[in-house]
Amino acid sequence: MSSLRPFFPTAWLAVSAAALLLLMPVSQSRAQAQAAQATQVPAQTVNPAPASPSQTTVAVSSPEQRGITSRAIDKVKQVAKSAGDIFSRVPCLPPKDGSKTMGSLPHVAAKLVAGQPVVIVAFGSSSTAGYGASSPDFNYPNRLAAQLRRHYPSADITVINAGVGGEDAPEMMKRLQTQVIDVHPDMVIWQVGTNAVLRNLDPGDTAKLVEEGISHIQAAGGADIVLVDPQYSPAVNQRKESAGKMIKLLGKVAELRHVGIFPRFEVMRDWHENQSIPVESFVISDGLHMNDWGYACFAQLLGDDIIRSVGQIKLGVNVPADVRTYRPM
Repeated sequence: MSSLRPFFPTAWLAVSAAALLLLMPVSQSRAQAQAAQATQVPAQTVNPAPASPSQTTVAVSSPEQRGITSRAIDKVKQVAKSAGDIFSRVPCLPPKDGSKTMGSLPHVAAKLVAGQPVVIVAFGSSSTAGYGASSPDFNYPNRLAAQLRRHYPSADITVINAGVGGEDAPEMMKRLQTQVIDVHPDMVIWQVGTNAVLRNLDPGDTAKLVEEGISHIQAAGGADIVLVDPQYSPAVNQRKESAGKMIKLLGKVAELRHVGIFPRFEVMRDWHENQSIPVESFVISDGLHMNDWGYACFAQLLGDDIIRSVGQIKLGVNVPADVRTYRPM
């Protein structure tokens, strides 16, 4: 097994393609939108406005316009470069025992095939908002957005960060309608359960609320849904019994509602127990939240699953509903 993924060639090809697109007049407004989006507050939930007709027909000619385009190109290069740089010392590898796809993502796949915009909502608490990351660029939703845009350079992909620190299912349910359903997403990545474990809440009550929330999302338009369970970290491991129940119940909810689940706890445990990565290499000093490397590898593996699942659907491969995700044993 290779110890390092070939990120740099991929990132360079993505940068080259992005640079060529940005230099074309038809892509000027897209470059500006992406440059602006890269600096937005993580929890912002406003979609980028579509380009006006005048923006898409005016050639890049003035010094001011060339400056905007150059800055956008530099931003694309910087994001692509950082995606490889962060894994230069410690590679981001999937669980050693292999993986399975998270299952069908028909809405995302259909939109990509049709060339239509794709909207993904990252819904959750502080590890979705990005607490512990050195900057908003390094939280997992922004990392995921950058990866998907590199892989689908001609696609219009928006990842909305709807993470609010300290929340769990009861608080999230109060904003499910306005920050998730009303956005009409093609995919919802719902990170949940950690704060319930830390508060000693009944895992069964959390599971019921999550199942109710999934039911509302599916009834509203059937967006693809992927659950993300608690993180493997010292603070969570201190409540091992509760964490274990939470993880099992979220898995059962995913199975019953035919949605995907990304087992973050098992993936992070594999980093430490099977790949011999020190916990402090992916968790900050509070013993709970991930650092830049942790968020980056989480986003990378999640993005790999999304890309693999979409690819299977585009190729006409029938993915069983009960085959959803990594199951390292």
